[in-house]
Amino acid sequence: MSVKAKKHLGQHFLTDKGVCQRIADQFKQHQGCKKVLEIGPGMGALTEFLLEKEQDVWVMEVDTESIAFLQKNFPVLQDKIIEADFLKADLPEIMGKEKFAVVGNFPYNISSQILFKCLEHRNQIPEIMGMFQREVAWRIAEKPGTKQYGILSVFMQAYYDIEYCFTVDEHVFDPPPKVKSGVIRCTRNSREKLPCDEVLFKQVVKTSFNQRRKTIRNSIKALLKGNKVDHPFMALRPETLSVDQFIELTQIVDGLEPAD
Repeated sequence: MSVKAKKHLGQHFLTDKGVCQRIADQFKQHQGCKKVLEIGPGMGALTEFLLEKEQDVWVMEVDTESIAFLQKNFPVLQDKIIEADFLKADLPEIMGKEKFAVVGNFPYNISSQILFKCLEHRNQIPEIMGMFQREVAWRIAEKPGTKQYGILSVFMQAYYDIEYCFTVDEHVFDPPPKVKSGVIRCTRNSREKLPCDEVLFKQVVKTSFNQRRKTIRNSIKALLKGNKVDHPFMALRPETLSVDQFIELTQIVDGLEPAD
């Protein structure tokens, strides 16, 4: 029995066991977390190697054909095969209150959404390890000062330390994607919460990058409430600001009163 990859689900099954082993080896059980939720396991190519690590492995899949395959070929998982859409799932209800890591060969079409969902539950998810389209992986791990650095970079790096692990070629998938893939590991940093209004922080970052060719002064003009703010940040472009600088910028904006 095998599973046919479904284009509408963005399925590209890994076929190289050496690559699967290498990906599984990137998971470091950050903060001692051994509970793992694998998203989109397909036929269990990565699952097989995660199970070898003496970890409490759970899998979440929307494809009924894949679920039937996993039930038949991975009896050790028993009631840990969850038929659910990760983006819609109530994670605390499914996984309980304890911490768990998120891993997977993530479908490219929803990989950024998966990360945003993880951010919502960041204090329960100490580690995210997985494969993305290479350019997305680069963007997540990118440092300030480049065109790749953007909204996702800032949001993820606000709460996680990001490491780009390695690149994966197209030929190790069935069917092969049209792009290369990149494996990254995200480990939760020491920030339980940001030292600023987190909702406003998101607004400041998004507003800044939505007009990334403009200086901060011009891109967030609507947030300045008519004030003329004299700060070195104002003359910079958003891709040059670090997470800490965006936090400081948020604090500045938060302290403004409407100008007369």
